[in-house]
Amino acid sequence: MSTAPRDTALWHPFADMFQVKSSQFCVSKADGVWIYDQEGRRYLDGTASLWYANVGHGRTEIVEAAAAQMRELESYFVFNDFTNPPAEALADRLSQLAPMDGAKIFLTTGGGESIDTAAKLARQYWAQRGQPQRTHILSRGNAYHGTNGMGTSIGGIEVNQAGFGQLVPEVGRVAHDDAEGLREAIDQLGADRVAAFFAEPVMGAGGLYPPEPGYLEAVAKICAEHDILFVADAVICGFGRVGTWFGVERWGLQPDMITFAKGVTSGYLPLGGVVIAERVAEPFWNHPGRPFRHGATYSGHPTVAAAALANLDILEREKLLQRADELERPLHDALQQLADHPAVAEVRGGTGLLGAVELAPEVLAADPGAVGRAQTAIRDLGVIVRPLGKALAVSPPLIISESEIDLIGKAMQEGLDALV
Repeated sequence: MSTAPRDTALWHPFADMFQVKSSQFCVSKADGVWIYDQEGRRYLDGTASLWYANVGHGRTEIVEAAAAQMRELESYFVFNDFTNPPAEALADRLSQLAPMDGAKIFLTTGGGESIDTAAKLARQYWAQRGQPQRTHILSRGNAYHGTNGMGTSIGGIEVNQAGFGQLVPEVGRVAHDDAEGLREAIDQLGADRVAAFFAEPVMGAGGLYPPEPGYLEAVAKICAEHDILFVADAVICGFGRVGTWFGVERWGLQPDMITFAKGVTSGYLPLGGVVIAERVAEPFWNHPGRPFRHGATYSGHPTVAAAALANLDILEREKLLQRADELERPLHDALQQLADHPAVAEVRGGTGLLGAVELAPEVLAADPGAVGRAQTAIRDLGVIVRPLGKALAVSPPLIISESEIDLIGKAMQEGLDALV
């Protein structure tokens, strides 16, 4: 295994720094679907870094677009009436790609900021509509909505909330796969107190759960019946990961807001945002004196916007959304071959180019660190997978080949063999 210098000063997110401070896995180079450690050994990037390298690594078109923009105008803010050409072009393009007519685009620097933006906007929208009591935000168990204040508060992964105390009040969660549970929660709270419901099309970091058939359509209908804003968190699912631009089109959904990040630049530069339906934008856009007092310093960053535009060009030109749709079944088949493995409890996937293998309860009972041990064993075999609670997840770049998908399946098989 490759290691970086001992006793790092870098505090790693979600890491046990007692262990990590002197034992890091250092990635020094990447190209296509491959990453390389400092000794030059290559690994298949089975996770597209952190769900985001949709067009793969080393795309010079994106690098050149960013460099050209930096020579012209590297950075400038878009507060008040300031703007710049790349930010305008990106907003126009995303609006045209969105499943809602006349959508507005609020740009951020990542998924967590996008969630906080959508949650604050939901509450502010109802205040502008004369219903300031509508502040309650509902989400789902197992949900992951980032680690900012709002995202931590509405997330459904309990260990991510432990030890922080109450951050944002008036939030609640319902079961992740029970539409009627949402209806019951709304009835209990009173619809006139609920601002919004947040849901990932495919749940990601909470264990990778595709939606039950009809679930998303049902919760969207319940929200519409009660005039509650439906917010789709497409940070992971967008830009081809489930075969469409924003993920939600697959189910014919037209949410009130869509949060996005990751694949919009394929991670080449940090960018996120919120797609906002006309009705949510209307109180702010059609009436004077109603600014939305929220925003990030680097919102609309011209260099980042230029990188995003180049990334969208690649996704369109190489038909990578369709490619993801075509590879969905081969990836699921490769993982499904592990379903009868004695270390495996369940295989999840088949909706988009992502999937997960959950370890058997008896394996986890015998070794609580089995997921991490399996992940390391698979990495030593030359494939990167992601530990997610009780499961190992994959979400490769959309440019991956079927033969490379087979490598993921074979490495996972061998890595799991080491557990039993």
